[in-house]
Amino acid sequence: MTQDQLIVLINNKDEKAFTHIYNMYSKSLFSVISNLIRDTEEAEDVLQESFVKIWKNIHTYDTGKGRFYTWILNIARNSAIDKLRSKGYGNSKKNLDAENFVSLIEEPNKLNYKIDAIGLREFVNKLKPKCVQLINLLFFQGYTQQEASDELEIPLGTVKTQNRSCINDLRKFLKV
Repeated sequence: MTQDQLIVLINNKDEKAFTHIYNMYSKSLFSVISNLIRDTEEAEDVLQESFVKIWKNIHTYDTGKGRFYTWILNIARNSAIDKLRSKGYGNSKKNLDAENFVSLIEEPNKLNYKIDAIGLREFVNKLKPKCVQLINLLFFQGYTQQEASDELEIPLGTVKTQNRSCINDLRKFLKV
């Protein structure tokens, strides 16, 4: 059965065809989602939500506008981004149980050791102080650009520009 035939069957709400599409694409979509959402259970929920959206919105898919895989990939990616931006998700991540930090308290240099083990800290420390601070916030502490803007009390546009510049500087160091 071809992909086009499967899409027609899904349009007709054929559950067997939907199961076939799920089996074909769930692993790759889950990979994309879990790259954005690090929590496995949350990523699985987003995958399920994505397939529900695919099921409900299959009638909007237009073969003339692109490949089916690209269409469902965008649905999954947008669902993950929506989840990350949702207030509930953000608040649940702010209120983590103290148990999540026990290993950091017991081994305070563990994170620094991992970063040093791959040699990244050496390169980051070669950057300008503002770059070190920005990269620490955005990449090591997981701040969004808006959160970094608020923390550093500088405009969002400046954070974006500095981030781009700092990453380019880091790329130059890594090429050496």
